[in-house]
Amino acid sequence: MIARPVRKVPARARTKAASVALLMDGIGSAARAAAARLAETPAEVKNEALRAAARALIEDRKDILAANARDLEAARAPGGAGRPDIRPGAKDAAGSMDMGASAPGFSKAMLDRLMLDDGRVRAMARAVEDVAALPDPVGAVIADWTRPNGLRIQRVRVPIGVIGVIFESRPNVAADAGALCLKAGNACILRGGSESFHSVGAIVAALRRGLGAGKVPEGAIQMVPTTDRAAVGRMLTMTAFIDVIVPRGGKSLIERVTAESRVPLFKHLEGLCHTYVDGAANPIKARAIVLNAKMRRTGICGATETLLVDRAKYRALLPPILEDLIGAGCEVRGDPDVRALDPRVKPAAAEDWDTEYLDAIISVRVVDGVEGAIAHIRAHGSGHTDAIVTDAPAAAEAFLRKVDSAIVMVNASTQFADGGEFGMGAEIGISTDKLHARGPVGVEQLTSFKYVVRGTGQCRP
Repeated sequence: MIARPVRKVPARARTKAASVALLMDGIGSAARAAAARLAETPAEVKNEALRAAARALIEDRKDILAANARDLEAARAPGGAGRPDIRPGAKDAAGSMDMGASAPGFSKAMLDRLMLDDGRVRAMARAVEDVAALPDPVGAVIADWTRPNGLRIQRVRVPIGVIGVIFESRPNVAADAGALCLKAGNACILRGGSESFHSVGAIVAALRRGLGAGKVPEGAIQMVPTTDRAAVGRMLTMTAFIDVIVPRGGKSLIERVTAESRVPLFKHLEGLCHTYVDGAANPIKARAIVLNAKMRRTGICGATETLLVDRAKYRALLPPILEDLIGAGCEVRGDPDVRALDPRVKPAAAEDWDTEYLDAIISVRVVDGVEGAIAHIRAHGSGHTDAIVTDAPAAAEAFLRKVDSAIVMVNASTQFADGGEFGMGAEIGISTDKLHARGPVGVEQLTSFKYVVRGTGQCRP
């Protein structure tokens, strides 16, 4: 056997990797300690800390907006997000690190996801207050029964422990995730993308200031203070410190996390959402729902990416819908039947039916009734959110029963696929997995459970 030369790792790279490992293990250790305290923290103490954190977001909004302006300036510049400092406004304990290559330029939709203004900061604060007002899930008895031998058995909600959240673009995720994890008695470690580095840093600083005022350990909410990708790699292997990781971002991020993580995940790969307009749909209702589902915010995972229309009525239903979409600046890509209705429609390629655009683009197909719509969704959907517009109860029930997605809707915009809109206060993400958590991941989904068994001296024969 011919001996292969051993590739030497440069000393600088070894030092950098060791620094990242040391940094991340310190964060993990602090999170584990905070989680142990949070598990025993009374509900009112957690609620007061959350209310204090909401107030801090409002009080610090000028700092948050200034940090966001810095991120936006970098994102708009040639080359993308630039190379931010390792830690916003603080000294790096792990030493200087290479931040990696700049991100590519940002689309209008991505810039919208990144942008904060006074209204969005206030909305973040309201979401934190809404989470504080929710019933505390920790200690809730899910089931309670007594066996013939007298043993009383209860299934009781308990915190998961430490939640890692890896996300891109939307800085408000930091506030939502931090609040939800804390409410459920968990510590969280937040790793935002380089494009939102300074925004997330300012948000987390405000949240932690509020936690200190509320007598909750600041280690309950921590931010990874580097954009070095090695930190993500380290997070994905921190089984001694992190119990669950929630990735929120583009397909490449989710694929990497799924492939490399040794820690369990709550995830969805894509938000390839569909709206089906049935032949029995109310035309006015259909126009309003489709336009909102696509164009309200094109860059969110609940935006409709494919429109399906019943062949029985497409010539009557579809032209005004196309007019609305194109008039709103949406590019429409359609099959031959759709293109025959409007010359502005571009031909749809095979890959369009499997594309999450996250932009003002929609693919449109004519299908053979509700069964045709269901067949298309089974073949091309991502299991996120799918909707039917119809006034026919039988069609609606067939759609609800046969479409196996995390969220299935009747006569409503897919943009309602959001934990806050579901009355859950906020969400840490939407899961398309079927184990433990599915759909919006709120405070209840961020708990596990244990069995509490009370006896009076029973011994098993």
